[in-house]
Order: sequence, then C-alpha cells, then structure tokens
Amino acid sequence: MTERFPRDRFDDATDGPRVGAHRGPQRRGRGWIVFAWAALATGVLVGLGVLGLGLATTGLSDGNDSGGGASSPTSSASASATAKPSPSSTPSASSGSGAGASAATPAQQGTTSVVVLNGTTTTGLAGRASTALTGAGWKITSTGDAGTTGTTQTIVYYRSAESAAVAQGIAKSLGTTAVQLSTAFPNADVSVVLGSDYTG
Repeated sequence: MTERFPRDRFDDATDGPRVGAHRGPQRRGRGWIVFAWAALATGVLVGLGVLGLGLATTGLSDGNDSGGGASSPTSSASASATAKPSPSSTPSASSGSGAGASAATPAQQGTTSVVVLNGTTTTGLAGRASTALTGAGWKITSTGDAGTTGTTQTIVYYRSAESAAVAQGIAKSLGTTAVQLSTAFPNADVSVVLGSDYTG
C-alpha cells in the first residue's frame, strides 16, 4: 500500500491510555442544575409579568375613578370643574382684581387657555357656547360638564391677573358681566361656567 503522507508520531499510536483532547464522562446531576436555572428564570419572568399587569390595571382604574389622568381635555376640564369657586364674594363685574382690566379681543388671546363648562342640565350648552366663541374668534381649549348642574348665572373665572382682560373679552362675547378671580379651576387660565341664564 502506498503512503500518501509522510510517516509521523501518530502512525505509531498504541492501544494504551488516551493522549490529547477528549470528552470525559459527564458528572451526575448536571441536567438538574440546568433545569433548576430554567425554572427560576421562568418564575421570575412570570412574576414580573403579573406585577406589571397588576400595576397597569391599578393605574388605569385609578385614572378612571378620579377623572384625572384621562387623555381627553374634556375629561380633565370636567374634573377641574368639581372644585367649588371661592365663596369670598358674589360674582359681579367688579369681582376680583381684574375689574379695571379692559376687555381683550380674540387677537390678544395669545396662549391663554379657555375651557367652557356646562353648569346646567341643558344638554349641549357648552358645545353651543364654544361654537359661538370660536365664531367670534376665540380659541377654546376644551368643553365639558361642570361638577354641578344648578348654576343659574354664567360666570367667567380667571386664574391670574394676566388672564383678566381675556376673561373680560370672553364675558363680553357671551353677553355677561360676571367675571371673577378664582383658583378653583387649575386646568385652564380662563374657565367659563355656563348658567341657566345663558341662552346662546
């Protein structure tokens, strides 16, 4: 027989003990260690999933119960309307510190946010007032229902003195003179609470 390769030390191997790299016998119980790690990882992942779902469900139900945290501006406007205005004085044209402020025009509104809330049982009243104000050039942020339905007088509330002129202008557009400084509506600079006297 012809040799293809030159002779080397591996051609003279005997049937003695193994020399070189080879697999040794597997240790007993090694399969259980792999199984235990896999079971632990699965348990941790399932536990984290259950915890995450529990927190997500709790967060959603809390947001729906309180009315805050909802994604629509109407819902947040409704939630803010549940606060009662400050009972310090009867609303009138001279209420608040903006009594001397001249009425602003829609062009002077700037970034002042305006919310229109229905304080009566008349369905769609806030929508009608919002349409009238938008037609007059005002930018309305949102509409909704106030926390009460027994309001008799339409009142325009403003949160700070900087918004007083816009509040006066909106009151003028609605045909009312009741403007009042109030911090009861934190979600908007100017909040209009429509009463049963609004016929728009």
